[in-house]
Amino acid sequence: MLKNILKRLLSTVIVLIGVSIMAFALVRLGGGDPARLMLSETATEEEVEVQREKMGLDKPYVEQYITYMKGILQGDLGYSYNYKMPVSTLIMNRLPYTAKLAGCAMLLSILISIPLGVIAGVKKGTGVDIFATFWALLGQSLSPVWLGLLLILLFGVTLRWLPTQGAEGIKTIIMPAICLAFQFSSLATRMTRSGMVDVLQEDYITATRARGVSKLEINTKYAFKNALLPVVTVVGSQVGSMLAGSMVIESLFGWPGLGQLTITAINARDFQLVQSSLLFSAFIFVLCNLIVDILYTFIDKRVKFS
Repeated sequence: MLKNILKRLLSTVIVLIGVSIMAFALVRLGGGDPARLMLSETATEEEVEVQREKMGLDKPYVEQYITYMKGILQGDLGYSYNYKMPVSTLIMNRLPYTAKLAGCAMLLSILISIPLGVIAGVKKGTGVDIFATFWALLGQSLSPVWLGLLLILLFGVTLRWLPTQGAEGIKTIIMPAICLAFQFSSLATRMTRSGMVDVLQEDYITATRARGVSKLEINTKYAFKNALLPVVTVVGSQVGSMLAGSMVIESLFGWPGLGQLTITAINARDFQLVQSSLLFSAFIFVLCNLIVDILYTFIDKRVKFS
């Protein structure tokens, strides 16, 4: 297993290098002069050139990228001229907020989707199954942004039960957590239900029933365990997505996490912050996928790394 994990780590490094190149190229293809944005509108061309030299933007792109990657290898994610502080400090300050939001959303979605999917799979064709199917279709077709606007309009503006912006207190996390959890819970419900239905039709389940094993033990010890593998895949990928890509939801609710930080950096043309934020998000995503791959071998001993 150690050898295969090392192979996955190598592929992770290759992916991160590719992401760093893409992030480096995209922020420069977007246009605009960060050095000019750092100065006042009355700044002269000489002052702009001095600022560009200070930021290292006067050098060729290849040299800029090499310098940036050397800093990454030394633990230096760059310096944000917009916030006037190191990028690593900014990311570490915002990461707890994103982790808190993603954790609450993931917990909420699992508490809903796993029991609902298992019951729907066991009781195929019943009212619970119909509701679970409707829930899955609704969640996959409903935009989280549209849902967020509805929640703000209903609970924030009309009823005034919940605050619509900020991260102070428990109430502020309710609506953004629901928006993040809704789509994932519907997907996990569908995967869990589908997995339970498929496993319960296997021959070994029929043989287990013939031995007189109780339905509860069959559903929990045999069927659920074998139906769990695709669900773990979904959970792992969605955890990475929540930690790395909740930009729109965080901006919508004014949640001071990594997503909002990235959006602000893009608008301010803060090259170093945009590059490092994207690279850090990619690192979280591939790390979650690596953890999922490792968990496979513990859930199902037959699974091998390719």
